Amino acid sequence: MSIVEQVDVGLATRSYPIWIGEGVLDDAARWRAPIRGRHVLVVSNETVAPLYLERVAAGLEGYAHAALVLPDGETHKTLERTGEVFAALAALGAGRDATVLALGGGVIGDLAGFAAACWMRGIDFLQMPTTLLAMVDSSVGGKTGVNLPVGKNLVGAFHQPRAVVADIATLATLPDREYRAGLGEVVKYGAIGDHGFFDWLEREAAALVAREPRALAHAIATSCRHKAAIVARDEFEQGERALLNFGHTFGHALETADGYRGLLHGEAVSIGMLLAARLSTALGRAPQADAERLAALLANLGLPISPPPHDPRQLLGLMRLDKKNLAGRLRLILWRGIGRAEVVPDVPDAAIRNLLGG
Repeated sequence: MSIVEQVDVGLATRSYPIWIGEGVLDDAARWRAPIRGRHVLVVSNETVAPLYLERVAAGLEGYAHAALVLPDGETHKTLERTGEVFAALAALGAGRDATVLALGGGVIGDLAGFAAACWMRGIDFLQMPTTLLAMVDSSVGGKTGVNLPVGKNLVGAFHQPRAVVADIATLATLPDREYRAGLGEVVKYGAIGDHGFFDWLEREAAALVAREPRALAHAIATSCRHKAAIVARDEFEQGERALLNFGHTFGHALETADGYRGLLHGEAVSIGMLLAARLSTALGRAPQADAERLAALLANLGLPISPPPHDPRQLLGLMRLDKKNLAGRLRLILWRGIGRAEVVPDVPDAAIRNLLGG
């Protein structure tokens, strides 16, 4: 096993480690330590379970454990599937000291974490992300939830994991499209608050596309450090944490308009970040050159930069359901340029329609 890097999320008595390294999934002595009770439910999906479930189960010797394998995909991140997790916990005899292990990508992490937040008003869970997007974003910070037909992540809870186990070796089995989608969330950290990291991403784009281990490890650790620091300062998104949603208001609207069957989340965020950057330019808040640098970086990483055709009025209506809005008024995360994101209230509808071609 390679050297494991640890990034800590500092939340006083609820602080927890993010372990990043190749082979850390097999280091059961490490990740068993945060498990406090004897009942453990592993939640995974039909794609990930055949690859890694047996290895995780081997590390659970001595525990009363079971596994629930769900269908793969964003369309299954629902209340109905959450109910299946509850049924599996009940069948296991899980009490308040039980633990849920979320083995998979962002969908599994969000859904299993939400189930853990609800079961007996909250039990422990561990994140074992197997996608790049989950490693650098969704597994860290305690946002859990499921989708509704009218919007993404509208039902959920803040519920921090006991640990995050990010085994970089699992990315070797990740399809190219899903891997590239994760790079969209990596770019976000440079875009919102770290110009130097953005510069590094431009220089190392080819290495990242090639999954070069040195570049990949640095990108993951840097992203996790940014996310951990922001969460520690603003756990419940009362201020700074909202900046992590750069591109997400547009992106979530695009995902919802497609019925969660079109763009992957990271692809939608890629398009959404560029829309936010171009809107910032149109409003006179940021230079056009920075938006073009963002477009070039995303394209070099193999990410989409143009939205699929949708009625601008439909997208604007979906954007109104975004959780960042206040008193029915649109609040968007825009920027002043690379590394300088900001929350902007009362963005004019006309500006958004013009941007979307309506």
